[in-house]
Amino acid sequence: MKRHPTRPAVAQPGADRHRPCQPAEARRTVERVVTECCGTGDHASCDAAALSDAVLVASELTTNAILHGGGVTDFRVDVVGPGVELSVCDRSHDLPVAVPQTDPEGRRRVGGRGWPIVCRLARDVRVADLPSGGKCITVVVPLS
Repeated sequence: MKRHPTRPAVAQPGADRHRPCQPAEARRTVERVVTECCGTGDHASCDAAALSDAVLVASELTTNAILHGGGVTDFRVDVVGPGVELSVCDRSHDLPVAVPQTDPEGRRRVGGRGWPIVCRLARDVRVADLPSGGKCITVVVPLS
């Protein structure tokens, strides 16, 4: 299986690799990496809808890390075989959860849809504790 790894999106040459990443930066990085790999070798079958799914998943994972995980500590994008592997690490050990769309009084809640979106669009969803603290969520989004 051919891999196309990238450097962490949050690390510029000489920069702190633990600097928080913004969702827009994550989206741009996924678009760039996937676009560069599609049409070459093993990745000729990437389509616009698949890229859109990968961009959305990266955005949701990054947003969740910022809102609920104490910030992004690492972000990686690797095109692996017929999919894109995304890893987003944060400072929290708390597992992501899906919350009901309504509260106990039946009122619609704002938010709470990111994790279900990730789980619906991604395959091979893994959450791992990090030895240095926090967690890393790694998913694979099919590119065709």
